[in-house]
Amino acid sequence: MRHLDDIAAPGTIERELLNELDLDHLPRHVAIIMDGNGRWAKARNLPRVEGHRAGMRAVRTTVEAAAQVGIEVLTLYAFSTENWKRPPAEVRTLMTLLKEYVRRELDTFVRNNLRLRPIGRLEQLDRSVQKALREAVAATADCTGPIVQVALNYSGRQELTDLLKAAVEAAAAGQLDAGLIDEAWVDSHLLTRGLPEPDLMIRTSGEQRISNFLLWQLAYAEIYFTPVQWPDFDKAELLRSLLEFQRRERRFGGLSPTPAGVRVPDGGGSGDA
Repeated sequence: MRHLDDIAAPGTIERELLNELDLDHLPRHVAIIMDGNGRWAKARNLPRVEGHRAGMRAVRTTVEAAAQVGIEVLTLYAFSTENWKRPPAEVRTLMTLLKEYVRRELDTFVRNNLRLRPIGRLEQLDRSVQKALREAVAATADCTGPIVQVALNYSGRQELTDLLKAAVEAAAAGQLDAGLIDEAWVDSHLLTRGLPEPDLMIRTSGEQRISNFLLWQLAYAEIYFTPVQWPDFDKAELLRSLLEFQRRERRFGGLSPTPAGVRVPDGGGSGDA
């Protein structure tokens, strides 16, 4: 049983938003493209690294807020394959900040019963980053609460390309009947397998594109674009996005509208968290 006072104090803007929210009809899975760190820093005449540091603080706030309201899965787009094109010094800084975050927040994850699940081509990351991630995954493996899925060195196109290659190789080896490949088979072989598809995708900083993120999984997601830059994304902004989600009608290709917060039978999601 969630108590409102545990989520937001009376008299705050967060509590006002929370009072409007139906906590029994939330999206199961929220995915976020965290955008705007560099622009946030530039607007304040700060080095880009300070924008990334502020962004890490926003990660902590968002993870805790999502868990408090009852989101089952939170997926954060932390580093795309295209991000390797950034200056090497910035990439090194991002990797250092990632290690710092994982190690610093590990106790918070365990204390709040959160399970960490990194996805992407993790083997291409620096070995020290891989080690920190392995340790965090092992430390949270027995947690039974919300899943925090972090996309690192991730590309939606590469995910689908890798899946296609694996299917062709298995079929050629006689290990797979191509006639058995359907949407359910694809769902079960994605990096996100076993989780419900995202119901809501949020992108910060005013950009309005999905940037190669969860291309298959976002097929029926509601998309919410906010001008707020990621370092300024807080609990109130998360609650505003959830309220907007609940105002929408989801049709899933049909004619009869389904309120956004109402869960649908299999077909609107790929599995159980």
